[in-house]
Amino acid sequence: MKNILFVDDEPKILDALRRMLRPLRSQWHMQFVASGQEALDILAQVPFDVVVSDMRMPGIDGAQLQREVMRRYPQTVRIILSGQSDFDLVLKSVGPAHQFLAKPCDAEQLKSTVARSCALRDRLAEIRLVQIASQICALPSLPSLYAQVVDELHAADASVRKIGDVVARDVAMTAKVLHLINSSFLGNLRPVSDAAQAATLLGLDTIKSLVLSVGIFAEQDVTAIPGLTLDDIVEHSMQVAALARSIAQAEGCSKLVVDLAFTGGALHEVGHLILMAHLGDEWTNAIALARVENLSLSEAEERTIGATHAELGGYLLGLWGLPDQIVEAALFHHTPRAVAAAGFTPLTAVHVADALLRHAETPTAGGELDLEYVRQIGFEQRIDAWTALANERSIGGYQR
Repeated sequence: MKNILFVDDEPKILDALRRMLRPLRSQWHMQFVASGQEALDILAQVPFDVVVSDMRMPGIDGAQLQREVMRRYPQTVRIILSGQSDFDLVLKSVGPAHQFLAKPCDAEQLKSTVARSCALRDRLAEIRLVQIASQICALPSLPSLYAQVVDELHAADASVRKIGDVVARDVAMTAKVLHLINSSFLGNLRPVSDAAQAATLLGLDTIKSLVLSVGIFAEQDVTAIPGLTLDDIVEHSMQVAALARSIAQAEGCSKLVVDLAFTGGALHEVGHLILMAHLGDEWTNAIALARVENLSLSEAEERTIGATHAELGGYLLGLWGLPDQIVEAALFHHTPRAVAAAGFTPLTAVHVADALLRHAETPTAGGELDLEYVRQIGFEQRIDAWTALANERSIGGYQR
């Protein structure tokens, strides 16, 4: 049973939450407090899986509370539930909060948000990995692309379209704008899977505030990994994204599925960004172990770090509220049979694109295409056509 703490200074709101969530008492142990200080006092005595707080509260407001929870209890899922639309207050919550839910919020939406975050966290057995992922506010962007965004923001004729095009070419920036637009931080109420569209919806002034004042994009120094750079990871991710989109288009998929396939491909290696930025030494050891013992990198990561890059990346994207099919693409791109799905999905496109590009990079090693999965969904006869699409693409040197 999960422990959930609700914080709101309005007694009527707390009473309404109690009534609305009463049917969940068999699944959640819930406590309700009326101030940020009360929340910190009870957190010091009892561990909670999730803290859901209002934004505007006297004394310790929601952003301050969630920042303190992040510092003291980093494994805790942090959600803002607020009707507050004050832009400056919302900006304060962008860093410490994992998700922002707008009032009024029905029980099903709240339940699914909390349940999804907890389910993904349960996949990470090591608490230190949960803590690392849960404290991440931004991922490392390519310095050249980060500089292009900043230069465009300072230009007299700055264009949100140009910014969106740059964002869509960078893994970290794509993940962050989709985090913001899908978590209702800035009022959007429908799922968005396209980074350029997300940038357009955020708008130029909002992006300028987020980038220049809040620092939602990070030009971070990352630990050097022998034979592997941030450029390699981003290049491979974009190659997979482009091929996944081509495969989805070849199968006559809707624009939505095509967009999800592209973005799922762009973000399928987010876990490698986490490892490079926060666990560089351990990841270096995992890479060395994979080469010495002829293991897949996922196997070596499991043995060395305690989880795979897919599990770390899937957890973070789920925590940030990205669409389920994008989270699945990150979490299961090596193990698609773990998802009970019939037919072609964005995960299919990402798994196939990733496997075929890896095989093209190192043919003697053999691909890791899950042929049984492809047979189960009824697309075995399409492998040759997909392989032809892969062979049309220039192949980088990123090998995992």
